[in-house]
Amino acid sequence: MPDLLIELFSEEIPARMQRRAAEDLRKLVTDGLVEAGLTYASAAGFATPRRLTLTVEGLLAESPATVEERKGPRADAPEKAIAGFLRSTGLSADDLETRETPKGPVLFARIEKAGRPAAEIISDVLGGTIRNFPWPTSMRWGSGTLRWVRPLQSILCILTDEAGHTVVPLEVEGIAAGDRTAGHRFMAPASFAVSGFDDYAAKLKRAFVVLDADERAEAIWHDATNMAFANGLEVVEDKGLLAEVAGLVEWPVVLMGRIGEDFLDLPPEVLQTSMKEHQKFFSVRNPKTGRIERFITVANRETADNGVTILAGNEKVLSARLADAKFFWENDLRVAKAGMQPWLEQLKNVTFHAKLGTQADLVGRVATLSRKIAILVKADPHLAEEAAIHAKADLSSEMVYEFPELQGLMGRYYLEAADRAPEVAAAAEEHYAPLGPSDDVPTAPVSIAVALAEKMDKLTGFWAIDEKPTGSKDPYALRRAALGIIRTILENDLSVSFIEMAFLSYAILLGRATGYRAAADAAEMLNAAKVIGDKQLIERMEAINRSLPEDYIEQSEEASLQFTKKKVEALGSFLHDRLKVYLRDQGIRHDIIDACIAMEGNDDLTLLVKRARALSETLQTDDGENLIQAFKRANNILAQAQEADGVEYSFGADPKFAETEEERALFAALDRAEAEIAPAMKAEDFATAMTAMASLRAPVDAFFTAVQVNAENATVRRNRLNLLNRITTLCGSVADLTRIDG
Repeated sequence: MPDLLIELFSEEIPARMQRRAAEDLRKLVTDGLVEAGLTYASAAGFATPRRLTLTVEGLLAESPATVEERKGPRADAPEKAIAGFLRSTGLSADDLETRETPKGPVLFARIEKAGRPAAEIISDVLGGTIRNFPWPTSMRWGSGTLRWVRPLQSILCILTDEAGHTVVPLEVEGIAAGDRTAGHRFMAPASFAVSGFDDYAAKLKRAFVVLDADERAEAIWHDATNMAFANGLEVVEDKGLLAEVAGLVEWPVVLMGRIGEDFLDLPPEVLQTSMKEHQKFFSVRNPKTGRIERFITVANRETADNGVTILAGNEKVLSARLADAKFFWENDLRVAKAGMQPWLEQLKNVTFHAKLGTQADLVGRVATLSRKIAILVKADPHLAEEAAIHAKADLSSEMVYEFPELQGLMGRYYLEAADRAPEVAAAAEEHYAPLGPSDDVPTAPVSIAVALAEKMDKLTGFWAIDEKPTGSKDPYALRRAALGIIRTILENDLSVSFIEMAFLSYAILLGRATGYRAAADAAEMLNAAKVIGDKQLIERMEAINRSLPEDYIEQSEEASLQFTKKKVEALGSFLHDRLKVYLRDQGIRHDIIDACIAMEGNDDLTLLVKRARALSETLQTDDGENLIQAFKRANNILAQAQEADGVEYSFGADPKFAETEEERALFAALDRAEAEIAPAMKAEDFATAMTAMASLRAPVDAFFTAVQVNAENATVRRNRLNLLNRITTLCGSVADLTRIDG
């Protein structure tokens, strides 16, 4: 069974495209081969800056012959129908066979296809792959029509078996396939022939090309960390940068350079970001001080002077870059120490959203909301408001304009330089968190207040203007904001109502934004202010409403409040949906979450999750699982009886009407469980409540085994149905078990 080797050699492929391109080449070629009947044992793709490579082992020498039997029209069908069938099969009328079927004589065709040599199939598949390769961006060159990421220079395509290797006959846009490739552009540019993958990989390495990107990355990291360690330093880990740099070189040569003394006092994040973004350098820090003192660069060649000239050039370019960063830093510090007022004024000229105002409008809303939420999370309201006012000031700074990814972080530095409270400075950095599922959430009370306010304002604002996520589209990252609220509340074990926060946010949004002072909005927010008990906002909204006709307010009051409630309810459903995704990843089933969401107090996410986790743990026990079945049986019997009788069996179960020991035992068990569940639920001790509920499993099972609910005696039957109601009511006080699957 032969092995296949393909190499597509070109000008430099952008590093960000290489890994995906190698995978696309593997998938497109192997899928095409299998579809044509050529199976294989294994396949692997590789990429360097100048080549895409595919090796396929254990390939069939030819596709197997196939026989297909196809049913056609009736033998007495119109000539046109038969002619169409013949065209589809490529046969003549003499090749058809007539068979008797229950529907009469029917024509059948037996289509035999001979196998094709592997080389012929590979030529077709690879040619099509090259012509239709899914590059994110591509180009044409010369007078040809082929599009490739960069000009394609050669194609290597050979089949290797025990007898040797053969070149697959293939030509694309005048480029004929061969068995030759070239080594490193500068260190070994001469071409050479190869006979198979092992020979290819070995000769490439002798020609200063490391084929495997992971091997290049490992070599870079090994040499860099050893070099830093030898100097008492450490390399700042950056997996993304490592992968990118591994895609920029075929023969990595690690060099360590120095950073000018004038720049060592810059914040380490500024040095790291500047070197990474502009020069693709790794930062090297002193573990004792945390300062970035040196850099690692990776050259693509060995030199006679061991990289001295390369380092000198890199250090010169880096000094120019860092001089700019130092200029930005010093200018920004002067503004920060003077109070940041120019930056705050500039936010008035930056649009946050056409319907939601400027960044300054956003800051004003978040500051007011932060003060309110601070009370809920036991933070200092004054510090929370101050932090929110200044949290986004750094967006106007020169440093953040140059490096947007430093927003928040630079705000912390500037507020520290301005001698603001540590809580205020920390909130500037932490109020954006978490940006991703693995990011830490803020834990300081002031940071929590501002983070929740910023995300809640975003959600309520975009809900107010009906800009909600649809399908996979979420241009304003509202799902991320919702998950941030959920994680911040849960991981800090906060007992807060997101409904209350949402009402506060709506009231502030519609009270502050000039675009929302229409009559209906003013009436709506007067009622919202009354709902949340905000005296200051009530006075403000009453002043606005005094300018409106009294009859209009009277007519609008109830409808406006409903409108606000509907908005908040819709937002609550969205948060619950995101909570389901979050908990599902932690192994809690969606039906368990639904059973807990259906209960009162579902706007307190911490309590909701505690209830869901306790229920999930209970249902993983035999008692819990079997109790659900008994509960559903009781609920079904009760529902059918109530529908048939037209009455509600909701009270009056009395042990004096019990006729069996099992009935009396169930009454006693319910008394004991109720005595435990009621105080446990009041104390929000869901684990104890769930355990008490699960303890009903045995007496309920015994009751259903020994007792006929629909007894002939009407009094006994009614008593037993009321007893079933007591079971369902008591279990239903813990969670809505009707929503549990199974």
